[in-house]
Amino acid sequence: MFRILAIVVSIVTPFLLMRSEAKAQWQGDGSVVHEYSIVEGEEDSLFFPSFVWTDPVAKEVYVIDGKSRIIIYTQDFFPLFTLDKRRGVESPQGLVVDPRGNLYVAQSATKDNPRHRISVFNARLKWVRDIYLEGFEGSDRFNPYRLAMDGAGNIYVAGSYFPGVIVIDKQGRLLDVLSPEEDGRRVDLNYVTLDAKGRIYLVSEEMGHVYVYDENRKFLFKFGRKGGSTGKLSRPMAAGVDTRRGRIYVVDYMRHTVSVYDMQGNYMFEFGGLGLEPGWFQFPRDISVDASGRILVADTFNNRVEVYKPEE
Repeated sequence: MFRILAIVVSIVTPFLLMRSEAKAQWQGDGSVVHEYSIVEGEEDSLFFPSFVWTDPVAKEVYVIDGKSRIIIYTQDFFPLFTLDKRRGVESPQGLVVDPRGNLYVAQSATKDNPRHRISVFNARLKWVRDIYLEGFEGSDRFNPYRLAMDGAGNIYVAGSYFPGVIVIDKQGRLLDVLSPEEDGRRVDLNYVTLDAKGRIYLVSEEMGHVYVYDENRKFLFKFGRKGGSTGKLSRPMAAGVDTRRGRIYVVDYMRHTVSVYDMQGNYMFEFGGLGLEPGWFQFPRDISVDASGRILVADTFNNRVEVYKPEE
């Protein structure tokens, strides 16, 4: 997404990441292999990373950590650039990049800027403007948390445990609100993502469900069972989709696992588990699948991003 003159070494030093070929712990009919642990940023070590996203166009990797900064990596996980308070990033929660390289960052209110907003940066990572979300019920308390974008450039915004995902255009005009209901009430949502075919996935930590919509924002089905045992979701935080292999990955914060489903929402297997060593997790918070099918997990309390590849 961003263009600067840089010399990228093809062999990344052990100080930047740890390499592993160990199989991740898993149960069921499937397997993934642990490849890397990303532990360093551009300036120092990662600190409680809570967000990871892979750009399907530029192939770059974006990480948000507990120091309120965005670290941009090459597809080989070499740290390129850091966006922080010096460049207009104060309280980043999530982000998305459009095909032209413009960066949209969900930011919470701060002392210096008391309004929740989406900050827009151009392809040179210069701040351009802020989008304030208005015009819908509950907008006064809506705190943008995660972002996604469809093929038309519309932005999907999940709030921090808000009963609905907001759909806006690039100018911030409200287009739609996606609000799945259960037992006669709207459920709180904490995550949104779109797959390569335009299907929309909404995650509810509260209900332990993932709600799936088609590219026209029509509800299709839901999947996931609330619970703390194998095959269930205790506190699902995020989802990533590999349409080529037909897999949906859901990261579970409390069970320290990634559950894997087919494209119809049928449970297949899970990997991970509580631990300190590579291939294990401590309270993971986010997940992303890159264009090659690699799975990146923000392993928050282990201060790293774990990278896996599926076995063919």
